[in-house]
Amino acid sequence: MYFDFLILKRPVSLQTRNRANLQAWKRYVQAEAARTWSGQIYSGQDIHLTLVYLYESDPVDTDNIVKPIQDALVGLIYEDDLLVTDVESHRRPLTGTFDLTRCPNALIQGIASGTECVYVRVCASRLLEDYL
Repeated sequence: MYFDFLILKRPVSLQTRNRANLQAWKRYVQAEAARTWSGQIYSGQDIHLTLVYLYESDPVDTDNIVKPIQDALVGLIYEDDLLVTDVESHRRPLTGTFDLTRCPNALIQGIASGTECVYVRVCASRLLEDYL
């Protein structure tokens, strides 16, 4: 399993007091994923979720963007977020330096857009020892 997509919008924090905005964000994330995803709902082995958040200024906390995105993919990409056993979340300024030869196409599109965005990759988990 390998799937990635780009969310061309500033993420909403799990800690926001505006719960309606958080729910709207989740619906937006799911709609963006649905534009790219053409597979069945995954219910197999454990999943590894990777996020790369590119920001302009005053970034959202990296840990607070994970859960809303993870939840938004339930019922579309995977059956239950309990399948997500590994998570990586990265935050980088849009003004940063990137080696584009090592970046996936969707992330390159995000960098080229010049706007805040989140790159999302969903793939099968590896052995724990591979992360250590």
